[in-house]
Amino acid sequence: MLLGAIADDFTGASDLANTLAKGGMATMQFSGIGQEIPACEAGVVALKTRSVPVADAVTQSVEAVKWLLDAGCEQIIFKYCSTFDSTPEGNIGPVAEALLDLLGEETAVVCPAFPGAGRRLFMGHLFVGDRLLSETGMRHHPLTPMTDPDIRRWLAVQARYPVGSVTLDTVRDGAEAIRAAFAHERNEGRRLIVTDAVDDADLLTIGRAVAGQRLVTGGSGIAQGLPANFRAQGKLSASASEIPAVAGPAIVLCGSCSTASQNQVAVYAKNHPAFALDPLALMRGEITVDAMTRWIHEHKDQTPIIYSTAAPEAVSDAQARFGRETVSGRIEDFFARLARHLVDTGTSRVIVGGGETSGAVVEALQLPSLQVGHEIDPGVPVLVGWRSGHVGLALKSGNFGAPDFFEKAVAEVGRP
Repeated sequence: MLLGAIADDFTGASDLANTLAKGGMATMQFSGIGQEIPACEAGVVALKTRSVPVADAVTQSVEAVKWLLDAGCEQIIFKYCSTFDSTPEGNIGPVAEALLDLLGEETAVVCPAFPGAGRRLFMGHLFVGDRLLSETGMRHHPLTPMTDPDIRRWLAVQARYPVGSVTLDTVRDGAEAIRAAFAHERNEGRRLIVTDAVDDADLLTIGRAVAGQRLVTGGSGIAQGLPANFRAQGKLSASASEIPAVAGPAIVLCGSCSTASQNQVAVYAKNHPAFALDPLALMRGEITVDAMTRWIHEHKDQTPIIYSTAAPEAVSDAQARFGRETVSGRIEDFFARLARHLVDTGTSRVIVGGGETSGAVVEALQLPSLQVGHEIDPGVPVLVGWRSGHVGLALKSGNFGAPDFFEKAVAEVGRP
């Protein structure tokens, strides 16, 4: 394996794996560490460290990177969300600094930009479409509300060392100019360097600039230019990876409360049976996996959707009564148990919306490795794992995907 990566949630892992596969690297996604590694050129470890305590995030990230290094990886990517989901306490800054220390590197780029999904970084400020991050639905995120669009300032609160910056003007001057700017920031004691990017050409330039650096951090867009560095060294094979076809029933599950997910659920529910999980009813035990399975079976030929997606105020009511972590954990556990039961009784294609929900589902299905296939929408590929037979998956970050994403995913998941 040439390139190893860790992602702080499962949808982020598939997003990054998608980018690397599109770049021509034979790519696998791993659910945790310790298993036998199939032959591949890039491996992405999916963790669930976005919202856990800082110390746990650091420990799990370091252990995963050590596993990747033992597999021969020459460069490591720490992938986080393109909306920089975190809190003033962490976890992005502490994890990045721990990996710098582990790898013996003095600096690392910080670039969450993903222009293909509307995320652009300019003068250190993160935009989603034509809005500053703090003016989007992310300001209401139940776990990681993003209220400051200045990534330099947000990261400085988390980090032990001063935070550096490279502006778009320097990026447009080319890879050598970026490397010189990194050297200047390093000499000033700034180790994590927030670097502007507003289009894919900027990311490709940054990719050339970080060739040879052992640590790269950012959203999946930062990986666009990395396969070319290995190709230039003659280290990549010319063979394209293939995934098996997966036939059989499909189910759509969505646990994200993002504005994009709310819209996607509404669009899909116009033509398919839809069941809304009421968080309060779930907490009171009024909704069970058995009852949900019976409802799904009644509508199995119409590919139904089960969702906990709701406006923030509806979720907040349940959180106020039972506690935020308790409610989130109960929803994730319900989706996980439901997905495992469905797959074990014949469902072979599972489309999931929401990072935490995706992680819970994949862990419940015990899929240690996933093959990466073609792209459904920017940042979301088809994945195929094995659980007494092939299982097709799509794991969508809450903010990703076109309004008709779920309809497209049902059609694409299972196609070779």
